[in-house]
Amino acid sequence: MKLIAHFSRLFVGIIFIFSGLIKLNDPVGTQIKLEEYFDVFATDFPFMAGFWEFWIPYALYVSIFLCALELVLGVCLLVQYKLKTASWILLATVIFFGFLTFYSAYFNKVTDCGCFGETIKLKPWTSFIKDMVLMFFILIILWQRNIFADKKTGVLVAASVVFSLILGIYAVRYLPPYDGLPYAVGQDIPKNMQPSASLEFKYIYEKGGETLELDQMPTDTTYHFKEMITLNQDEAKAKITDYNIWKDGDSTDYKAESFVGKKLMIVIPVIKKANTSNIDKIRELAKSLDGTDIKVWLVSASSEEDVNNFRHEHQLAIPSFSSDTKVLKTIARANPSIWLLKDGIVKGKWSHNSTPDKNEVIESLK
Repeated sequence: MKLIAHFSRLFVGIIFIFSGLIKLNDPVGTQIKLEEYFDVFATDFPFMAGFWEFWIPYALYVSIFLCALELVLGVCLLVQYKLKTASWILLATVIFFGFLTFYSAYFNKVTDCGCFGETIKLKPWTSFIKDMVLMFFILIILWQRNIFADKKTGVLVAASVVFSLILGIYAVRYLPPYDGLPYAVGQDIPKNMQPSASLEFKYIYEKGGETLELDQMPTDTTYHFKEMITLNQDEAKAKITDYNIWKDGDSTDYKAESFVGKKLMIVIPVIKKANTSNIDKIRELAKSLDGTDIKVWLVSASSEEDVNNFRHEHQLAIPSFSSDTKVLKTIARANPSIWLLKDGIVKGKWSHNSTPDKNEVIESLK
């Protein structure tokens, strides 16, 4: 039994560290999922709407806390630091996540829970099963908790706390260290908007009272068609399905235009939430590209009035366009961000905290 208990400790610890690392690489992604949950709960439980809405402005802080907690608890298991206390917190954590994943799966709400961040996507029922498996092993750890001797490894746990905070804060300020999204540097956006593979089907027919599954539609007219089932819908789905850019009152296809030539986009999902501490550098960058073949666009999901007021206030003499909030937050996590395309291929991406200069932009286009 000791062997099973130690296996459970190592297994749960590794999973929690892995999950925490992936999420801390992109805490804004987890923030977006939390905001979705808060909105859903505020709608589904109107008597608690005020409670859930209260947390929406603090979703990023909650995200960093939960992601760091996962990693630190995993470390506690591996190094056997205050393991009994850590195990009870782990049980409470997995019950919490289990509730979220069950709610997502059963009621078809927030259909991607973000359990392993935005990089590894799991379906809600898969996520729920994963949480139940973890709960099983955590219960074994609690059951056999007396066999584990606490070790003086607090310094390692403290180091994991510091590491978690540094990684989370860095990812928020300077974009995720690893970008696994389809808008990352090197990605071909038009290609990512195409199906990844050809759809495959199986056909359900009936003949003589017997139900048959066929790979192809039969030519025999005595077969009676019942159903056609798509076998690889998720695998064949395009990586990008909702990218679009438009300008109100203008029929030009700016989505297609964004893939022509060189485009440097100042991405500001929500104008009123934009961090303006580096707006002077962004303005200088835009001005420095005047006279080059690089077109500078400002793209936002905010109203035309908000965008125009922002451009006027910060003297941004560049054309503005509209896009969807979720798309812009997926393109780049910082608000604002700088996104560089050449013929639809992503050549650069920067947070406003690391705004490039003209030379860096030109070098990135090579």
